[in-house]
Amino acid sequence: MPEQTYQLVIRGGTVATGRGAFAADVAISGESVAAIGRGLPAGAREIDATGKLVLPGGIDPHCHIEQVSAAGILNADNFESATTSAAFGGTTSVISFAAQHIGNSLEKVLADYHAAAERGAVIDYAFHMILADPTEQALKHDVPKLVKSGHATLKVFMTYDRIRVDDEQLLDVLAAAKENGAFVCVHAENHGMITWMVKRLLARGYTAPKYHAVSHPRSGEAEAFNRLITFAAFLDQPVMVFHVSSAEGVDVITRARGQGLKVFAETCPQYLFLTAQDIDKPGTDGAKWICSPPMRTAADQEAIWAGLERGDLQVISSDHAPYRSDQSGKFIAGPAPNFKQIPNGMPGLHVRMPLLFDAMVSKGRLGLAKFVELTAEAPAKIYNLTGKGAIAVGADADIAIWDPNKRVTLTEAGMHDRAGYTPYEGREVVGWPETVLSRGRVIVHDGKLLAKPGEGRFLARAAGDAAKGTGRMAPEFDPARNFGAKLM
Repeated sequence: MPEQTYQLVIRGGTVATGRGAFAADVAISGESVAAIGRGLPAGAREIDATGKLVLPGGIDPHCHIEQVSAAGILNADNFESATTSAAFGGTTSVISFAAQHIGNSLEKVLADYHAAAERGAVIDYAFHMILADPTEQALKHDVPKLVKSGHATLKVFMTYDRIRVDDEQLLDVLAAAKENGAFVCVHAENHGMITWMVKRLLARGYTAPKYHAVSHPRSGEAEAFNRLITFAAFLDQPVMVFHVSSAEGVDVITRARGQGLKVFAETCPQYLFLTAQDIDKPGTDGAKWICSPPMRTAADQEAIWAGLERGDLQVISSDHAPYRSDQSGKFIAGPAPNFKQIPNGMPGLHVRMPLLFDAMVSKGRLGLAKFVELTAEAPAKIYNLTGKGAIAVGADADIAIWDPNKRVTLTEAGMHDRAGYTPYEGREVVGWPETVLSRGRVIVHDGKLLAKPGEGRFLARAAGDAAKGTGRMAPEFDPARNFGAKLM
């Protein structure tokens, strides 16, 4: 019998998982990994990965793409530019948002975002449903139908004037999620504290971008986390706390998880690599670094790294929210806006993985296995992305081949999004994804995009038993082993 010939073999590289790394070839047939081992039979096509790391494609579970903000501003990226940017950075799946505003039909909103993604996405995608108007129609009719169709996560904001939910509405959303086996993600900051601070800062003439950071009290993050977790525990509903930025926030998460509560948490590169000093620029130059929550201090960075190492924070997303530094974006209110008038958000899809690889692998902080866990395995398991996040037989062949020694200086010219800048201009990283595959297709190689708009696919995600906290995880996932979580 002749030896089997695979469609593609990635030969001679080092394969890494969340548990370790080993030398192996990876064979691909169709869209899936067919075999992993040494000395595999020849492939119809082969990629020489000698000296390279063969890693699961990254999953970015928190990015704003082709989204209209609460203030009615369309961000800079469409699905083609955003997902192209993601692919060049080694990310092969994204979860973005279908953003409801007051008076919108949730079902119609979701249909519109699907149409946009179907036109433009070059990698696979899913959606979180933003609930800004949790009416009886939305909670009793739309949510059950949409969760059953593969949209298993809801998102709410506890701040922002036009889209926030109050305490009673938050409980309504948590209850609806519990009833339908959905997961709830939350932007948690104390709205009253922010509003109070903004009014007093502006009244006293403190209008420069740097005062945005002052207007978001760090204690307001911790208070909102506590309130959210109290509500979630009251209803026994698992929650994901988005973009943890402060040491106080990490402490709240750590205590809650130590009590066995069903709390997950993420952070973002801006809270690991930038501080409030980065927004302190002359004139209005700091507008580029306005995001919510704001960057904090070096001490907060250390607390967040420690939380990631312990497993109290499980995911690092980009929170990609790109606005151009012109009248279409950051300066839509005019050439000299106050900090309140500047849209919140920064680009980050392209650089998330390289920044983290540089810190965790090249510089040795937490290591390669933890890098794979945080950027691929954990988001796949938490958000129930079947077949994603790991190099394993039968899994989707979403793979990034990294040159661990390649040095790249991050510049606006090297980006593929439409923001027109990078918050990390001039920073050098060591390690870069040179070849990227999506479902067995090479989509990035030698600095060129080989995928076409619309080739990405929607990733339907099944609901689970929210009362037991198991709906976010693949069947083989052991939360106690991976995260130290006591979920049952």
